[in-house]
Amino acid sequence: MHEMEVKILSEKFDIENAHLLEVAKDHGAYSTLEKLFSMAPGDVTEEVKKSGLRGRGGAGFPAGVKWGFLPKDTGKPTYLAVNSDESEPATFKDRYILVRDPHMLIEGIIICCWAIGCHDVYIYIRGEYTSQVKVLQAAIDEAYAAGYLGEKVAGQDFRIDVTVHRGAGAYVCGEETALLESIEGKKGQPRSKPPFPAVEGLYGCPTIINNVQTIASLPFIMKNGAQAYSAYGTEKSSGTHLFGISGHVEKPGMYELPLGLPLMDVLEQVAGGVWKGRKLKGVIPGGSSTPVLTAEEAKTVMLDYESMAEHGTMFGSGGIVVLDETVDVVKLVENLIYFYHHESCGQCTPCREGLGWMKKITRKLLAGEGTMADIDLLRELCDNIEMKTVCVLSAACTMPVRSYLDKFRHEFEAYAKDRANSAPEKVELQRN
Repeated sequence: MHEMEVKILSEKFDIENAHLLEVAKDHGAYSTLEKLFSMAPGDVTEEVKKSGLRGRGGAGFPAGVKWGFLPKDTGKPTYLAVNSDESEPATFKDRYILVRDPHMLIEGIIICCWAIGCHDVYIYIRGEYTSQVKVLQAAIDEAYAAGYLGEKVAGQDFRIDVTVHRGAGAYVCGEETALLESIEGKKGQPRSKPPFPAVEGLYGCPTIINNVQTIASLPFIMKNGAQAYSAYGTEKSSGTHLFGISGHVEKPGMYELPLGLPLMDVLEQVAGGVWKGRKLKGVIPGGSSTPVLTAEEAKTVMLDYESMAEHGTMFGSGGIVVLDETVDVVKLVENLIYFYHHESCGQCTPCREGLGWMKKITRKLLAGEGTMADIDLLRELCDNIEMKTVCVLSAACTMPVRSYLDKFRHEFEAYAKDRANSAPEKVELQRN
């Protein structure tokens, strides 16, 4: 363990059988509930606000503020949907929580439910997470048997029922309203907003949607207080985050770090630096949908929401991908566009047709048949598609593609057949 690492969310990750209730309780699981039920629900929400906890699904919106958007006295039930879709390429933080410490998530659910007056919870988990869902469901069953879920949670006159809802492998269902549609048994397509889920969400009722890591952060805040949590990180980006570091590094893996650390210090000291003695070409900072950073930009970036925004990118999900000097950016972009085009729900024409058009252009370039005009068209399509759709799936494609075009345009031009030099060899693509 490197000195930069901390153990809050990951405290029990290396403890054998910590996913089992007996072991988890021996290491403090559910120890916050007595304190929780002694507090007024509004005070719990205020404590979460003071902690500065921001949504860990990618958007980074303050969790306590989001809870405060729930309308009062509607006569309708309030629902909690826990987003465990985790389909963003290069993102693998939530699966660690689900498999290694699911009771931390369940305890966080109890805390959130008490704060927002919720009795029915849905954990929406991606369909490919077969082993994860087995561990999670077993933990939920244990929690019911021990009285931590059900009619009287921890002996209190407060009911909480948790249902695990498996998706069918659609990336778009990570978008909160598409997630709600899927739970309701409909086609997983995003809804137009407003109304927002906090006002009219699941089954037309007030609904809070939080990411797994967001909910799992609550037991530490409840146990140690808001100030103990905000002592980590920066003033505006408080706490810790699970960073999944992958790509061309010597020591890829999952690392829990306080927010605000220099990106290059983390890559070099924690992740061992670029592998095989090669040079750094770029860094994808927060999952595939975030604009790329050049090697030069990466030198001045901090791992927090504000620094990322200042550098024209996003913190995202904390899925960091390191690119070494051998990476062919055009091939990378083709692969990225292929994914987002495949995952488009087809509801909006700019996304459905535009991403397919972008895919054809990049494949044309890779085949040695593209032109300089095609590169300009690809850039123009990014501007014409982005934010012209119901959800941001199209933007999740166009934002990074634009960044590669702007920062590595020379690599695209090298594939254009009307450039000064001869055309490159054709690249054979196997996908349809």
